[in-house]
Amino acid sequence: GARGFGKDRKKNRKKNSHIDFMPSDPGTETMNRAARRLSSKQDSVTLGGELKFTLGVTCAELEAEHEGDSSSHILRRVLSKGISNAIKAESLGFDVVIAKLLLNEGDGGTTEFNVEFNMTPQENMKYGEVEWAAKKINSALAQAMDDGDMALSMGAAAKLETAWPDRVRDRVVGEFLFDAEDDDDDTIDDEDDTLDDEDDFEAQREQVDIPKSKETKTNAADEFDGPFGMPGDTIYARDDIFLGGGNGGVFADYSESGKLSAPFKGELGPLVVDAALQRAIERQPRVIAIGDVHGCIDELQALLRRCDYRPGDLIVFLGDLVSKGPDSLAVVQMARELGAIGVRGNHDFEVIRWHQAIKSGADPPVIGSEHYRIASSLSKSDLRWMYSLPWYLSSKELNALFVHAGFVSGIRLGKQNPRLMMNMRSILPDGTVTSKFFNNWPWARLWDGPQTVLFGHDADRGLQQYEHAIGLDTGCVYGGRLTACILPEKRLVSVNAKREYFQYRRKHFD
Repeated sequence: GARGFGKDRKKNRKKNSHIDFMPSDPGTETMNRAARRLSSKQDSVTLGGELKFTLGVTCAELEAEHEGDSSSHILRRVLSKGISNAIKAESLGFDVVIAKLLLNEGDGGTTEFNVEFNMTPQENMKYGEVEWAAKKINSALAQAMDDGDMALSMGAAAKLETAWPDRVRDRVVGEFLFDAEDDDDDTIDDEDDTLDDEDDFEAQREQVDIPKSKETKTNAADEFDGPFGMPGDTIYARDDIFLGGGNGGVFADYSESGKLSAPFKGELGPLVVDAALQRAIERQPRVIAIGDVHGCIDELQALLRRCDYRPGDLIVFLGDLVSKGPDSLAVVQMARELGAIGVRGNHDFEVIRWHQAIKSGADPPVIGSEHYRIASSLSKSDLRWMYSLPWYLSSKELNALFVHAGFVSGIRLGKQNPRLMMNMRSILPDGTVTSKFFNNWPWARLWDGPQTVLFGHDADRGLQQYEHAIGLDTGCVYGGRLTACILPEKRLVSVNAKREYFQYRRKHFD
């Protein structure tokens, strides 16, 4: 069944997620399709509109009587507050009133909403004032639908509704928020191996299965248009790269054709960049490799201060920037804004998998999933950055490799297993590679170089220093430390965690 605010399956989404004012006078073009209905002999009017969408909650759940209040009254309160807040109706001098609400049972336990609403002026308004307001409202409605603000506003209004039982309220809120970031008509091939449910992950991962995407028929026009295309793509569209493009972009475009949309119209920006670059060259920029951050934004900022980070230094994150800690979204945003690079950790990968599942129309998890919440909340630019993280990085100049979990000796880099690169901890005497912690058999002890590997993932062992490998996961999210290694001198720097954010639980094996 369809899931998410504003869509009734992907193929029908445009039909059911649009919103217009319904004209009572079809000949009135100057109102931008807004209706003018005389509500009295005074020169005042009421604007009318219509909204259609599908929600993944059954009619029976929505229509049950709750706390002595009818379901119709509850839904009307939520819808009127949601619409009003999304378009800032009060600031325009209007109140939103739900005039008509029809619920129809949809496929797969969904409910189809057909909402007609009126916008009445709080004070008498002249025709010219209403004409101006109608244009502003139509623009605000279109923007709210395109940006997902309407769904977010509906979800916020539903969250404040106390007449619903917690279970129903949480379902409704989750359904509205499910589509808040999904404002593109994208589909995804559910045969992509990144959505393979047989992928094995670390033993401690959440006990929540990510559902396979529902079967969809795709064509060239419906090709997935997520951040940087699909994982593994090496050709990026121009609007994936530059801000202001169709996909949001990451960097300002200072080229001759794009400088007018760049900061300071392209005049000051290059001067600032050139000055920063010159200072960086004079200072001999460094590489700062950082272990598992897990959302610990305060500790990350403290660590960069202790490293004396300056523009020009390159930050390399060793994976698992997200999950378990206090503010995963802030960590990803900061990493992107600093121009950092990194490798993909198992928790980063889970977030990407959930984003792909959301894009393909999969059901949200029955049990709460932090990865799902993060995937639903990251901005497009931050998701782009997450998608761009490779399995490993290699630097000939530093004679170094960067990976989240590790490598298997004797196998060339191009043939290493991505699942193991994100999850491995130990290699047993019989050659078995496992994500479990076997105290006497760390994989790094077997790595014979010649490149030095910098890795994270293994908080059990803490700081690890071998001839050709350095482990930097020192358990910050568990109340330990956040550690960096500054290259090329291989100087170690760390800061204490402010507190324990996540209870440490790991089975040890001999």
